[in-house]
Amino acid sequence: MVLDTKQTTVAYRCPACGAGVISPVGIFALSGDMVKLKCSCKGSEMAVVHRKENNTVRLTVPCIFCEKPHTFTVKTSLFFSKELFLLPCPYSDINVGFVGEENIVKAELARTELELLDLLEESGIEDFHSLHGEDEDMITDSQLIDIVTFVIRDLDAEGKIFCSCHPSGREPLPDGVEDREDCTYDVEFTNDGIKVTCTECGDSATIPTDSLLSAHAFLNSEKLVLGKNN
Repeated sequence: MVLDTKQTTVAYRCPACGAGVISPVGIFALSGDMVKLKCSCKGSEMAVVHRKENNTVRLTVPCIFCEKPHTFTVKTSLFFSKELFLLPCPYSDINVGFVGEENIVKAELARTELELLDLLEESGIEDFHSLHGEDEDMITDSQLIDIVTFVIRDLDAEGKIFCSCHPSGREPLPDGVEDREDCTYDVEFTNDGIKVTCTECGDSATIPTDSLLSAHAFLNSEKLVLGKNN
């Protein structure tokens, strides 16, 4: 996938309130030398600077772990052409900056939040808000949907959604059934979660989106098996 060379999306997580900050950045905006993304809590900002003399973009990204932000420099052509470009904290190896296609950046921002929650749990901290003293849920329903749909798309692209038409993920294959991998799937948003249905055989599965635990479990799935009456 090749992005529009005139625009990309950048994002980071605010170390002050924990919110994800995301915005499109156009090449014409960068022609003014600098673009700043500011969190609505006014506790942090990310600076994107275009250096015309060497055709690079410098990003100064706040870090939720480190007291000072991290600085990254990338070629302008790379900045506007990558589907996803990750900027990790050099000390924690957690991604703190994200550049690329909007939907993929949103999904990766949500993925990283789940990684942070795991890390905090391992450290004996119940959730990210305990670190910042916040009480509200950070991941919204829309972000959970972003995570699940992103994983579904990946599994489909890798041929890892299995149904009666494409049963190689279920051993053994039923008698008289040939393995097909050219299925198409409908995705339906229901009160119970996201329902994936094969348009050929009607097999389906519903992925819950009512909790972080459900989303995290599906995030680590290596395949999606559809069945009857799901």
